[in-house]
Amino acid sequence: MEELLEKLLQAVEFGKVDFKSPYPPQLKGENGAYELTIKALESGVGPQQILENALVPAMDRVGKKFSENKIFVPQMLMSAKAMGASMLQLKPFFTSGEIKTKGTFIIGTVKGDLHDIGKNLVAMMVEGAGWTVIDLGVDVPSARYIEAVNNNPGAIVALSALLTTTMVNMGEIVSDIKANLPTTKVFIGGAPVNNDYCQKIGADFYAPDPQGVVEHLSKLAS
Repeated sequence: MEELLEKLLQAVEFGKVDFKSPYPPQLKGENGAYELTIKALESGVGPQQILENALVPAMDRVGKKFSENKIFVPQMLMSAKAMGASMLQLKPFFTSGEIKTKGTFIIGTVKGDLHDIGKNLVAMMVEGAGWTVIDLGVDVPSARYIEAVNNNPGAIVALSALLTTTMVNMGEIVSDIKANLPTTKVFIGGAPVNNDYCQKIGADFYAPDPQGVVEHLSKLAS
Protein backbone atom coordinates (compact mmCIF):
# COMPACT_ATOMS: atom_id res chain seq x y z
CA MET A 1 0.00 0.00 0.00
CA GLU A 2 2.78 2.42 0.95
CA GLU A 3 4.68 1.48 -2.21
CA LEU A 4 1.60 2.23 -4.33
CA LEU A 5 1.13 5.65 -2.73
CA GLU A 6 4.83 6.43 -3.20
CA LYS A 7 4.55 5.54 -6.91
CA LEU A 8 1.50 7.79 -7.23
CA LEU A 9 3.33 10.60 -5.44
CA GLN A 10 6.23 10.30 -7.91
CA ALA A 11 3.90 10.11 -10.91
CA VAL A 12 2.28 13.40 -9.89
CA GLU A 13 5.55 15.04 -8.87
CA PHE A 14 7.22 14.27 -12.21
CA GLY A 15 4.12 14.69 -14.39
CA LYS A 16 3.35 11.12 -15.48
CA VAL A 17 -0.33 11.43 -16.43
CA ASP A 18 -1.09 7.88 -17.60
CA PHE A 19 0.57 4.76 -19.02
CA LYS A 20 0.64 6.17 -22.58
CA SER A 21 2.21 9.45 -21.51
CA PRO A 22 5.81 9.73 -22.86
CA TYR A 23 6.72 12.26 -20.17
CA PRO A 24 8.85 12.01 -18.09
CA PRO A 25 11.29 9.73 -19.96
CA GLN A 26 12.45 7.96 -16.77
CA LEU A 27 8.90 6.67 -16.14
CA LYS A 28 8.25 5.48 -19.71
CA GLY A 29 6.34 2.19 -19.81
CA GLU A 30 5.07 2.59 -16.25
CA ASN A 31 1.60 3.38 -14.99
CA GLY A 32 0.75 7.04 -14.49
CA ALA A 33 -1.34 8.90 -11.94
CA TYR A 34 -4.58 7.79 -13.63
CA GLU A 35 -3.94 4.04 -13.37
CA LEU A 36 -2.20 4.23 -9.99
CA THR A 37 -5.18 6.03 -8.41
CA ILE A 38 -7.60 3.40 -9.72
CA LYS A 39 -5.29 0.65 -8.43
CA ALA A 40 -5.02 2.30 -5.01
CA LEU A 41 -8.81 2.60 -4.67
CA GLU A 42 -9.28 -1.03 -5.81
CA SER A 43 -6.66 -2.13 -3.26
CA GLY A 44 -8.69 -0.58 -0.46
CA VAL A 45 -6.71 2.62 0.03
CA GLY A 46 -9.12 5.31 1.25
CA PRO A 47 -9.61 8.41 -0.90
CA GLN A 48 -8.59 10.65 2.00
CA GLN A 49 -5.35 8.64 2.33
CA ILE A 50 -4.65 9.07 -1.39
CA LEU A 51 -5.14 12.81 -1.07
CA GLU A 52 -3.14 13.28 2.13
CA ASN A 53 -0.32 10.76 1.56
CA ALA A 54 0.27 11.15 -2.19
CA LEU A 55 -1.35 14.16 -3.88
CA VAL A 56 -0.81 16.83 -1.23
CA PRO A 57 2.89 15.98 -0.62
CA ALA A 58 3.50 15.65 -4.39
CA MET A 59 2.09 19.10 -5.15
CA ASP A 60 3.92 20.49 -2.12
CA ARG A 61 7.21 19.25 -3.60
CA VAL A 62 6.28 20.64 -7.02
CA GLY A 63 5.40 24.03 -5.53
CA LYS A 64 8.65 24.24 -3.60
CA LYS A 65 10.73 23.27 -6.66
CA PHE A 66 8.92 25.91 -8.71
CA SER A 67 9.51 28.58 -6.04
CA GLU A 68 13.23 27.68 -6.01
CA ASN A 69 13.44 27.82 -9.85
CA LYS A 70 14.34 24.12 -10.00
CA ILE A 71 11.44 23.49 -12.39
CA PHE A 72 9.51 25.85 -14.66
CA VAL A 73 5.96 26.34 -15.97
CA PRO A 74 5.99 23.41 -18.49
CA GLN A 75 7.03 20.86 -15.81
CA MET A 76 4.55 22.34 -13.36
CA LEU A 77 1.76 22.08 -15.92
CA MET A 78 2.58 18.39 -16.47
CA SER A 79 2.43 17.77 -12.71
CA ALA A 80 -0.87 19.62 -12.54
CA LYS A 81 -2.18 17.48 -15.43
CA ALA A 82 -1.11 14.28 -13.62
CA MET A 83 -2.79 15.48 -10.45
CA GLY A 84 -5.93 16.25 -12.46
CA ALA A 85 -5.96 12.67 -13.78
CA SER A 86 -5.84 11.38 -10.22
CA MET A 87 -8.47 13.85 -8.98
CA LEU A 88 -10.89 12.59 -11.66
CA GLN A 89 -11.08 9.34 -9.69
CA LEU A 90 -11.47 11.16 -6.36
CA LYS A 91 -14.14 13.71 -7.41
CA PRO A 92 -17.09 11.42 -6.49
CA PHE A 93 -15.70 11.12 -2.93
CA PHE A 94 -15.54 14.92 -2.59
CA THR A 95 -19.17 15.13 -3.75
CA SER A 96 -20.31 12.43 -1.33
CA GLY A 97 -18.50 14.10 1.56
CA GLU A 98 -16.20 11.11 2.15
CA ILE A 99 -13.21 13.39 1.52
CA LYS A 100 -13.33 16.35 3.88
CA THR A 101 -12.20 19.51 2.15
CA LYS A 102 -10.42 22.33 3.96
CA GLY A 103 -12.77 24.93 2.50
CA THR A 104 -13.87 26.53 -0.77
CA PHE A 105 -11.57 28.60 -2.98
CA ILE A 106 -13.08 30.71 -5.77
CA ILE A 107 -10.66 31.87 -8.47
CA GLY A 108 -10.89 33.79 -11.72
CA THR A 109 -8.93 36.09 -14.03
CA VAL A 110 -10.30 39.62 -13.68
CA LYS A 111 -12.54 41.49 -16.09
CA GLY A 112 -10.76 42.41 -19.34
CA ASP A 113 -8.00 39.78 -18.98
CA LEU A 114 -8.07 36.50 -20.94
CA HIS A 115 -4.87 34.91 -19.57
CA ASP A 116 -5.34 31.71 -17.61
CA ILE A 117 -2.07 29.76 -17.20
CA GLY A 118 -1.20 31.33 -13.83
CA LYS A 119 -4.78 31.01 -12.62
CA ASN A 120 -4.92 27.36 -13.70
CA LEU A 121 -1.69 26.53 -11.89
CA VAL A 122 -2.93 28.11 -8.67
CA ALA A 123 -6.28 26.31 -8.99
CA MET A 124 -4.59 22.91 -9.46
CA MET A 125 -2.15 23.47 -6.59
CA VAL A 126 -4.95 24.54 -4.23
CA GLU A 127 -7.13 21.60 -5.27
CA GLY A 128 -4.19 19.27 -4.71
CA ALA A 129 -3.83 20.72 -1.21
CA GLY A 130 -7.34 19.51 -0.36
CA TRP A 131 -9.59 22.50 -1.11
CA THR A 132 -12.76 22.60 -3.20
CA VAL A 133 -11.94 24.90 -6.12
CA ILE A 134 -14.52 26.87 -8.12
CA ASP A 135 -12.85 28.22 -11.25
CA LEU A 136 -14.82 31.11 -12.77
CA GLY A 137 -12.57 31.28 -15.84
CA VAL A 138 -11.34 34.50 -17.45
CA ASP A 139 -12.73 38.03 -17.93
CA VAL A 140 -14.68 37.78 -14.65
CA PRO A 141 -16.58 40.89 -13.42
CA SER A 142 -17.38 41.71 -9.78
CA ALA A 143 -20.93 40.38 -9.98
CA ARG A 144 -19.79 36.83 -10.76
CA TYR A 145 -17.36 36.72 -7.83
CA ILE A 146 -20.07 38.05 -5.51
CA GLU A 147 -22.63 35.53 -6.81
CA ALA A 148 -20.14 32.67 -6.30
CA VAL A 149 -19.46 33.72 -2.69
CA ASN A 150 -23.19 34.07 -2.00
CA ASN A 151 -23.61 30.49 -3.26
CA ASN A 152 -20.61 29.32 -1.17
CA PRO A 153 -20.65 31.25 2.13
CA GLY A 154 -17.23 31.50 3.79
CA ALA A 155 -15.33 30.87 0.55
CA ILE A 156 -12.00 32.58 -0.13
CA VAL A 157 -11.71 34.56 -3.37
CA ALA A 158 -8.62 34.87 -5.58
CA LEU A 159 -8.18 37.38 -8.41
CA SER A 160 -5.57 36.92 -11.14
CA ALA A 161 -4.27 39.41 -13.72
CA LEU A 162 -1.35 39.26 -16.14
CA LEU A 163 -1.50 42.74 -17.66
CA THR A 164 -0.86 46.15 -16.10
CA THR A 165 -3.89 47.39 -18.05
CA THR A 166 -6.19 44.86 -16.36
CA MET A 167 -4.69 44.82 -12.86
CA VAL A 168 -6.44 48.16 -12.26
CA ASN A 169 -9.74 46.24 -12.46
CA MET A 170 -8.65 44.31 -9.35
CA GLY A 171 -9.15 47.42 -7.22
CA GLU A 172 -12.72 47.84 -8.42
CA ILE A 173 -13.51 44.15 -7.91
CA VAL A 174 -11.97 44.02 -4.40
CA SER A 175 -13.94 47.15 -3.48
CA ASP A 176 -17.21 45.64 -4.76
CA ILE A 177 -16.63 42.32 -2.95
CA LYS A 178 -15.78 44.05 0.34
CA ALA A 179 -18.81 46.38 0.03
CA ASN A 180 -21.18 43.44 -0.45
CA LEU A 181 -19.40 40.76 1.59
CA PRO A 182 -17.09 42.55 4.07
CA THR A 183 -15.81 39.40 5.81
CA THR A 184 -14.70 37.68 2.57
CA LYS A 185 -10.94 37.16 2.29
CA VAL A 186 -9.57 38.23 -1.09
CA PHE A 187 -6.23 37.05 -2.52
CA ILE A 188 -4.57 38.65 -5.55
CA GLY A 189 -1.74 37.53 -7.81
CA GLY A 190 -0.19 37.84 -11.25
CA ALA A 191 2.90 39.18 -12.97
CA PRO A 192 2.32 42.95 -12.51
CA VAL A 193 1.00 42.70 -8.94
CA ASN A 194 2.94 43.09 -5.68
CA ASN A 195 2.33 43.40 -1.96
CA ASP A 196 2.20 47.21 -2.03
CA TYR A 197 -0.58 47.07 -4.62
CA CYS A 198 -2.40 44.46 -2.51
CA GLN A 199 -2.43 46.83 0.48
CA LYS A 200 -3.34 49.82 -1.68
CA ILE A 201 -6.53 48.20 -3.05
CA GLY A 202 -7.56 46.62 0.27
CA ALA A 203 -7.02 42.96 -0.64
CA ASP A 204 -6.07 40.55 2.17
CA PHE A 205 -3.13 38.65 0.70
CA TYR A 206 -0.70 38.64 -2.22
CA ALA A 207 1.43 35.68 -3.30
CA PRO A 208 4.12 35.74 -6.00
CA ASP A 209 3.61 32.04 -6.83
CA PRO A 210 1.13 29.17 -6.33
CA GLN A 211 3.09 27.71 -3.41
CA GLY A 212 2.68 30.97 -1.49
CA VAL A 213 -1.10 30.73 -1.93
CA VAL A 214 -1.16 27.12 -0.68
CA GLU A 215 1.02 27.92 2.34
CA HIS A 216 -1.17 30.87 3.37
CA LEU A 217 -4.34 28.83 2.93
CA SER A 218 -2.84 26.13 5.17
CA LYS A 219 -2.33 28.74 7.90
CA LEU A 220 -5.94 29.89 7.57
CA ALA A 221 -7.25 26.32 7.72
CA SER A 222 -5.18 25.27 10.75
